[in-house]
Amino acid sequence: GAYASSTTYVSGTAVLKAAQEVREKILEVAAGMLSEPPQDLELAEERVRSLRTGKSVTLSEVGHRAMYVVDQHHIIASASFVPPESPPPFAAFFCEVAVDTETGIVRVERFVAAADCGVAIHPRLAEGQLEGAIVQGIGHALSEELLFSEKGRPLNADLFDYKIPSAPDVPDVEVVLVDSEEPSGPMGAKSIAEVGINGPLPAISNAIYHAVGVRLTRAPFTPARVLAALQGGRKS
Repeated sequence: GAYASSTTYVSGTAVLKAAQEVREKILEVAAGMLSEPPQDLELAEERVRSLRTGKSVTLSEVGHRAMYVVDQHHIIASASFVPPESPPPFAAFFCEVAVDTETGIVRVERFVAAADCGVAIHPRLAEGQLEGAIVQGIGHALSEELLFSEKGRPLNADLFDYKIPSAPDVPDVEVVLVDSEEPSGPMGAKSIAEVGINGPLPAISNAIYHAVGVRLTRAPFTPARVLAALQGGRKS
């Protein structure tokens, strides 16, 4: 498992170590097939090729030889990784909001986030992680609040009364993955984790302040709280 939502960084490094061990075992078997030392072989395009002669064997042939011809063994490896450090991701968030001063309704019109997660192993997934977290963060900032009665019973325990963002609430979201490389991570990667959900609330609060001059410090920024702040000209 991973810790601190660092699956790519922690588990990814363990996977990389295991893959490197499997690679060495493949080269050892192929060395016997090609009569070459392992250091003179390369592994590419599902083949093991001699750097000296150009002769090659397929991975299928290597697996067959290991399993059925010599020593009869699986080419398999396991590895673990305990990180000596935990390099965090970094992100910056920007948004544009429209505030209706008569109703107190706040709408996020545009959202831009730039994140440094090291080398993105799967850029589309990293972007999707950020986009989903941003939408959740918008809900946290504008509508999501669990209410309780005096006896401790939840008053909005379903999705009809507990408002999460739906498709019409989602603004134009732009995500930028900042190029960087983490030396201690697998292939330069580090985590992206929940950094995407940390920024929307303060960004929206700052945008509301910039738009109408009131600082909201209690989330969610519901129409009632926005109106109260506007009418009182104070923090809410």
